[in-house]
Amino acid sequence: MKSHNTNDQKEEIIFYGLPASPGVSHGPAFRFLHSNVEVLQYQVEESDHESEIERFKEALKLTQSQIRQIREDVAKNLSEKEASIFDAHLLVLEDKALIDDVVNEIQNSGDNVEQCVDRVTRKYMDFFNKLEDEYLRERSSDLKDISKRLLRNLVGATAAGTAFLDEPKVLVSEDLSPSDTASLDRSKILGIATDTGGMTSHAVIMARASSVPAVVGLRGLTERIKEGDSLLIDGFDGVAIINPKETTLFRYGKVNVRRKKIENLLVEESKLPAQTKDLQAINLLANADSQEEVELGIQNDCQGIGLFRTESIFLRKNQIPSEDEQYIEYAKIVDAAQGRFVTIRTLDIGGDKVLSGVSNADEQNPFMGFRAIRYCLRNPDVFLDQLRAILRASAHGPIRLMFPMISGIGEVIRAKEFLNTAKKQLTENGVIFDQDIKVGCMIETPSAVMIADMLADEVDFFSVGTNDLVQYLLAVDRVNNQIAYLYEPHHPAVIRSLKAIFDAGKKKNIPVSVCGEIAGDPHFLPLLLGLGVGSISASSPLLPELKFFARRFSMEEAIKFSKKLSLMRRPYEIKEAMNIFHEERVSKIIA
Repeated sequence: MKSHNTNDQKEEIIFYGLPASPGVSHGPAFRFLHSNVEVLQYQVEESDHESEIERFKEALKLTQSQIRQIREDVAKNLSEKEASIFDAHLLVLEDKALIDDVVNEIQNSGDNVEQCVDRVTRKYMDFFNKLEDEYLRERSSDLKDISKRLLRNLVGATAAGTAFLDEPKVLVSEDLSPSDTASLDRSKILGIATDTGGMTSHAVIMARASSVPAVVGLRGLTERIKEGDSLLIDGFDGVAIINPKETTLFRYGKVNVRRKKIENLLVEESKLPAQTKDLQAINLLANADSQEEVELGIQNDCQGIGLFRTESIFLRKNQIPSEDEQYIEYAKIVDAAQGRFVTIRTLDIGGDKVLSGVSNADEQNPFMGFRAIRYCLRNPDVFLDQLRAILRASAHGPIRLMFPMISGIGEVIRAKEFLNTAKKQLTENGVIFDQDIKVGCMIETPSAVMIADMLADEVDFFSVGTNDLVQYLLAVDRVNNQIAYLYEPHHPAVIRSLKAIFDAGKKKNIPVSVCGEIAGDPHFLPLLLGLGVGSISASSPLLPELKFFARRFSMEEAIKFSKKLSLMRRPYEIKEAMNIFHEERVSKIIA
């Protein structure tokens, strides 16, 4: 945090947090403070216990109805993916253990239902808050949200909102619960800034889906901001500025104008081929976890689906779907790709992706624990169901099968044995599928980097998952906002690892793609191309800008630039060099 005093205006105060949703916005600040529900405590006669329990059950029904309505509104205004957040809320409200605990508390303590609900839900929240994994700790906010809504319904209170605002404002809060965020009147929200929250918080998910600029992890912001202050949100770099000076507004105004010019150019060049300035073709693929995202990738001219995340289907249902249910989903995805290949990654559950009854909440370090291929190899029934479903879907169009989080040769061999078993089972039942389906693996652990040449003898292709690779290389939990500054994809170790992977692929004559976050960042594009990447797989909305920037430099320049970066020792030097390379080529066009 930095402060700048001026004589002619309020003090400019700069806060640094985590960029959560891209964009720049500026306007009057609105402090969205959570008013706690006052919970009275009094004794209830034993003869009235049943009526208290009935009040509890009525409040449960009302709360379920409210959340279903919120879910419906979110699905209509955003998408089914964002709406699925509230499925977990509904499951909590139907959780027999929680309901029984409240009922028992009423009967054993003799206290009023409000006090019992508050006491039981706090016990559950304390359990979640003690967990080391940030994603699981943030699920405590789900329970807090539900508890508050239940208590409001019991005491007859109404929730605060933004409907009464007379003009659009920048919302400032300690944190936002899912229903807080879903209930906001988006026409009156210019941006979102929160004291807490990480990259997996619901405020982040909803802000991105609504295209609202957002910054999280701005510790102390709500304490410093006052009524009448203005706030500027920079969702690109994770900055919030209270009462920005005229010079600051001018600088950010230029950022917005520049962004608009680029967006206009993206539309103009959308149908031009993906190639460098010297006409070297670039293979652009799309990442997806839904049929809608596959369709968007096709609209953006992708040449295939480089990553389809099957865990999205499991998480959406919050249970393990049957073979037939999976087959139907995968067949829809293949049909939506319209003849382009689809790379389907087998179940990658665990870490920051928690599935009820499957993921182990007791793990002290779930990112390096029982997840992904490790879970599949230990659960043959689940794995074989998925493999058969994928194979059956291959009759609809070209599919490539990919195994996640591989750390050794043995895992690949065992996974392929399961695949052969699934093939044999389908053949015996006369089911048609692609007998020669391509098999690949993710390179996202340091051990996989070191033995990439050996792994290449076992698979048909590699896909580099840079999100996990960076965190494992640098020993940085990528969802922990306390050490977010150490998560550095510009690190020389990352560049050297990418080079080693690409070289191994080239030597063994197998294609290598990159599908992590850096694949969608135009600043990394010349480095990846210069190092020898085979294809880039990114979120569909990012493909037009990648194609746009690729046309601004030659392959020769990319090779020369990647060699220059490979000699640099400090991440900030590499980042600065990338920014300069990008700026020099883009500024000529939009000046």
